Amino acid sequence: MKIPFLAVFVFWISVIYGQQTIYDTIVHDNLQRSFILYVPDLYTPGTETPLLINFHGYTSNAFQQMYYGDFRPVADTAGFIVVHPMGTLDGSGNPYWNSNWGGEVDDVGFTEALIDSLASEYSINLDRVFSTGMSNGGFMSYTLACELSHRIAAIASVTGTMNVNQSLSCSPGNPTPIMEIHGTADFVVPYNGNSFMESIENTLNYWVDFNNCIPDPVFTQIPDINQNDGCTAQHYRWADGANGVEVEHYKIINGGHTWPGSPFPSGNGNTNQDFNASVKIWEFFKQYDINGRITPTALQETFKKENEISVYPNPANSIVIISWPDYTFSKIRFTNGIGGEVEVLKVSGRLNCIISLERMISGIYFLQFFDDENQIIDVRKLMVY
Repeated sequence: MKIPFLAVFVFWISVIYGQQTIYDTIVHDNLQRSFILYVPDLYTPGTETPLLINFHGYTSNAFQQMYYGDFRPVADTAGFIVVHPMGTLDGSGNPYWNSNWGGEVDDVGFTEALIDSLASEYSINLDRVFSTGMSNGGFMSYTLACELSHRIAAIASVTGTMNVNQSLSCSPGNPTPIMEIHGTADFVVPYNGNSFMESIENTLNYWVDFNNCIPDPVFTQIPDINQNDGCTAQHYRWADGANGVEVEHYKIINGGHTWPGSPFPSGNGNTNQDFNASVKIWEFFKQYDINGRITPTALQETFKKENEISVYPNPANSIVIISWPDYTFSKIRFTNGIGGEVEVLKVSGRLNCIISLERMISGIYFLQFFDDENQIIDVRKLMVY
């Protein structure tokens, strides 16, 4: 017996996210500014917790970004808090971030005020505050790296870049880890730039030089595990910068103005499904604090409870990708919301797999991971829509 979709959806909202999703506001510069906060079950008052700021794109909003560039499943595992701020309206009535795009709104000041406000209510590790975002949210993250580097430990931009000549006035106070994820067929923020937007190459070169990284990157071809997404991915890493910081770039060949791994179509070109941007961004962020790379011993201690199993995209529609680089399993058992077995997948000796969801109705499922002695050693939730 399988649970109807509506019942499962209500169960998913109340159990997975429940009261942990908080809609709130603060007042800054006489403006009431709203945000959506996600606090995972792993959060413990009194234990310093990283904060990830997730900025929406131009014309979008905090709610859409919470689902489109979704970090909540990652936060549930890694234990960091996610805040989704809401921009103000520009002269055309569209939500935006004033990343030196004109207007009187001080979004850098608002971001700093938001960090301080959250730190007054939650146990935020102020040395481990990170910024990411989609498109205009990526521009905003670069602006914070230039103007608020004493508060932001690392940034990641998805389909964003810097403004033309922004590097001339950029004045970070310390080496800053940078990640850029961008498609070569992005027609909104062109990969090669235009008269207003810096090319991705120029943006990366600025930060490689500023951080004093080795100028020749380490190149890796990302496995093309989904050959139906119309694009492939390459990874570039500029290593050995000051304080151990690095610059990383995921170049999506023929990728559009989209968030890799997202299950939601955007109509802005191909969405790469060979990796999940949210997972990769956190894997990048978790290496750093405001002083640079965390020592291996401290990193291991900080994240000793973090599980390395990846299940993405989540929610999923047609396929789901499961990877477990540091684990050994004999099988994965899919069950529905009331424990009924749906499917069993033998996975012994494999490091990842792609599973078709065509036979599964919309709803919530639980993935049980078994060892060689047929003992359950981990359980993950998956929503199929």
